[in-house]
Parts: sequence; structure tokens; C-alpha cells
Amino acid sequence: MSGISLHHLHAFISVAATGGVRRSAEVLYRASSAVARSVTSLEQQLDVALFERKGRGMLPTAAGATVLVRARRIEVELQQLRDEALRSGSRVGQVGALDLLFSERRLQAAALLADLHHMPSVARATGVSQPALSQAIARLEDTLGQPLFQRSARGMMPTETCLRWAVRFERVLAELRHIEADVAALNGVLQGSVTVGALPLARTLLLPKAIGTVLASHPKLQVHSLESPYEELCAGLLSGRIDFILGALRPAAGSNLTVQPLFEDQTVLIAGATHPLAGRTTLTLADLAPYPWVLSRAGTPLRDALERFFHGRGHTPPAPAVETGDLALLRGLLIDGRMLTVLSAHQLHYEIAAGLLVVLPLAMPGMERQIGITVREGAHLAPGARLLLDEIRRLCRAQEVA
Repeated sequence: MSGISLHHLHAFISVAATGGVRRSAEVLYRASSAVARSVTSLEQQLDVALFERKGRGMLPTAAGATVLVRARRIEVELQQLRDEALRSGSRVGQVGALDLLFSERRLQAAALLADLHHMPSVARATGVSQPALSQAIARLEDTLGQPLFQRSARGMMPTETCLRWAVRFERVLAELRHIEADVAALNGVLQGSVTVGALPLARTLLLPKAIGTVLASHPKLQVHSLESPYEELCAGLLSGRIDFILGALRPAAGSNLTVQPLFEDQTVLIAGATHPLAGRTTLTLADLAPYPWVLSRAGTPLRDALERFFHGRGHTPPAPAVETGDLALLRGLLIDGRMLTVLSAHQLHYEIAAGLLVVLPLAMPGMERQIGITVREGAHLAPGARLLLDEIRRLCRAQEVA
């Protein structure tokens, strides 16, 4: 969790908008000394001057302008949250003022509780007592004008409204986390973390090469790779927990997501080097009939494409002897057995290069897949994430992985 206070950030936004502490204090209904302390505290946390103090007012420095980009995105997110509470709250008219939402502790507590459903676990994760946690949740519920959780046998369960709003809470917290990295980048230092939703095809070649290159020049950067199902990765992308998804693009990523194709990948037929078909120069679908298959699970894009491929040529799709999404298991079954699979050669690049597996000579038109990046519409990525994306694009342009 970022050490930056949303409370201080709220004062910073106001000073930037009004051009001075006194005018900001009037707008915020706070003492000028309190506003000044908030700005000073923020500058101390970031170790940088955010304003030029001049006779004509306070003007943001380059660092201040950088922070202001994130701060305004947070303000818009919280304003939209409050507007929605006013429209949908069961106690309309009792929704609190916007400044009450500028509390990272309350937002974090609600976001974690919506995920974990367990007060003691959230208290441990946030380092606060359970009474303090309960109070934070209660204050947020009062501000938004309706209950966010219901106690049940399964724990503290979020309401439907809370589940929707928790995405906004997490986006605000994600923007807050990126501020320190944004400021550090102004001095050429890339720090902070990048979280990538890594789909299977990207994990063997493309992502490792890109990460290795970036970290060699920027060792303070930290990269996290998540290998969850696609739907979970999309949820993480929308909430800001994930910066981007890398891998095979899906036909409909969703109206709030944007896809950027990188290259086209051809799916191929793969077997162990000692497979009876390994020495053949040509193959037909009929030649494959005697052999067992190991395939991805039913309903996955690759499996659906394979079934269309067989149906389109008048053949019954293979019934797999093994269904798995585990590359290590698939690799072992292919190397030591008589099984077949269809997959991108990228995913088994090292085994093919070592001669343990072979690509069989069967043309598979229509089995191509677009490989690319999926990002949240309107996302403002941190410098580290932007650099990693630039390196991924460079590798694809240089055809080092395509």
C-alpha cells in the first residue's frame, strides 16, 4: 500500500486549482495551516517540491504537474462514485461530501473485505484492530449512504452495489500506488511494480525476454506475473490490480478494454521426437486417428478452434485422453508417450529446439491466433509498465519472438 495520504492529495488538488493555500482553505473549509501542512507532508513523502511559491501564487512544478495527473484521475473516480451513490442510494440525501471519500484506509478496508469476507484477515493485512476496521467500514457506508456488507455464515459478504464499487476503490488505490513511481521516473529512476496478466503463449519466450531486458537496466523495478483464468485477469485489469494482459487475444474483450495486436501465431501439431509419426514428410487427418491426444479443456479458444478445424474438413474432433492447462504435464506426456497435441510452437520452444519434441507436417489453416496486449480503456500506466510494453513491442517488431 502506498504511504501517500489521499487526505493530503485532496488538499494538493485544491491548491493546484486555486493557486494558493488561503484560497484553497476557503474552498475546503479548513484552516490555512492545515492545508499548508498537507502539502508539505506530501512533498516530504515524495521528497520533491510540488509547487513554486511565488508572489502571484503557487504554481505546480514539473513533479507537481505529474502528481496532478494521477490526483485528478483519483478525484474523477471518487466523484463518479459519489454521483452513483446519490443516484442509487437507498438513503439519497444522506450521501456525504466528496472529501470524506479521500481516505485510503477506508477504501482499502472495503476492497479487501469484499475480497476476503473475513474481518480478522483484513485487520491483519491492514495492520489495524478489528474495532478500527469496523469503524472504517461504517464511516464509508455512512458516506455512501447505504450498507456495503451483510453478515452471514460465510462471513462478511459484499452487497451487489459493494462489488461494483469495490472496482472503483481498487482503481483509486492503484492510481495512488503509481504516484511515487511517476515522480521517480522524472529523475530517470524506474521503481515500483508492474503486474502482468500472463496468458500461456507469452510465458515461454516473449515475456521472459522483455522482463530480462528491462530489469537489466532498471533493477529497482519489480515485475509480478499472474497466471489466472482469462476472466479473472480481466477483472484484475478493470480494477487496476493488473497493468496489462499479454497473450492470445479474445474475440470480445469487453467494452471497457482495448486490445493491441502484436503478431499472428500459427498453431501446429506437436508430438514427441520418438512418436511413430515423427519421421513422416506429409500427414492427413486420417493418419492421426490411432493416437491419443492431450488438449486444453473444452470451451477454451484453442479447443474450440481445433474442433472447428476438424468439423470443417468432415472429421470428428479428437476426444482427448487427457485435458489440461498445465504445460509441465503436457510436456511430460508428449515426450514420454504416443500422444499428440495442438499448440503454439512458442510455448514448447525449448523442447523443440532441444529435439525432445517435433512439429509434425500437417498444415492447419484457420488455426492462427492474434497475440497481443489487452489494457483497460483510459488507463494511465506507470512508467515501468510503459517501458515493459515498449520492450515487448520492440521484440515483436524485431521478430525475435514472432
